[in-house]
Amino acid sequence: MTTSAAQTLKLEYVKTIGIVNNAPVGRGFANPVDLAVRADGRIFVLNRGAPVFTRIGVINWDEDYLYEFSSHGDAEGQLRLAAGLALSNDGSKVYVSDEYNHRISTFDSDSGDFVKAWGSLGSEPGELNGPTGIAVDAEDNLYITDQNNHRVQKLTPEGRHLLTFGNAGSGDGELNMPWGICVAPDSSVFVADWRNDRIQQFSAEGEFIATFGESGDGDGQFTRPAGVAVDADGNIYVADWGNERVQVLAGDGSHLMTLRGEATLSKWAYDFLAANPDEVETRKISDLIPELPPHFNTPHLISSQIEPYFWGPASVNFDNEGRMFVTESSRHRIQVYQLG
Repeated sequence: MTTSAAQTLKLEYVKTIGIVNNAPVGRGFANPVDLAVRADGRIFVLNRGAPVFTRIGVINWDEDYLYEFSSHGDAEGQLRLAAGLALSNDGSKVYVSDEYNHRISTFDSDSGDFVKAWGSLGSEPGELNGPTGIAVDAEDNLYITDQNNHRVQKLTPEGRHLLTFGNAGSGDGELNMPWGICVAPDSSVFVADWRNDRIQQFSAEGEFIATFGESGDGDGQFTRPAGVAVDADGNIYVADWGNERVQVLAGDGSHLMTLRGEATLSKWAYDFLAANPDEVETRKISDLIPELPPHFNTPHLISSQIEPYFWGPASVNFDNEGRMFVTESSRHRIQVYQLG
């Protein structure tokens, strides 16, 4: 769905990638919450999948399942509550946040081998309490949403503290359990201020610039926004998690577009159905886009019943081809749109 203000912005649905796999290994996703796309097209998908299905799965645009790494646990190289993922600028390293173990783990992107981890529970500079989103700037420094400390920290890839901004509250520049984060093309930092139901923009040095949105389900309003991305024109894309949608705002905060999702079957789903013809017959007699009764009047209830809709949109990311990837946690899939 678009508004008339979105005449110059085009987002065309392309395809869906994914199928559920509640197993520790193998093709498919288990509650994916974030992803990153390497310059060569490899897609690194972070599966939160508690209690035992945590892993990073690596695929390509053709949906070949290439390999996976990490697992659920507390040892080095394992993840207990995976939350955010980012790649170094050269694509050689994968950074993953673990909000339970209060640390950032680094992996080699080609082999999946564990490289190192850093971070410890606390509120001093460089310490973390429930880290979630990760964004990498042009110098390969990391901006991390330090969720339970209600702040953002800028750290080197080795974990050395550079900068802290934000504190608990609801005023300009204050944060309440921030989640997603991105570095915009102009180097400013956008934060999904989760419990304040808004997006905030800061300079690279942490100075407050602007706030976007407020609590609600109307255009330009948010309920627990989880992810944010910014395109080359300064448009802001928000995974409006609590409202089961993606909203697009112009750089001045005006509402441009709302997406509810329009998923189709993935290549993996077709493979599954080809091997399980009884499931094909079940789908034929199922109403996957039903007329809902009046008491189904919340975004969650609606999305849970309508298969093409987003259900649990946790992050939004772009690749270098202008494709937008919406990571959909509750349906274990990714919906892809092309920015035109």
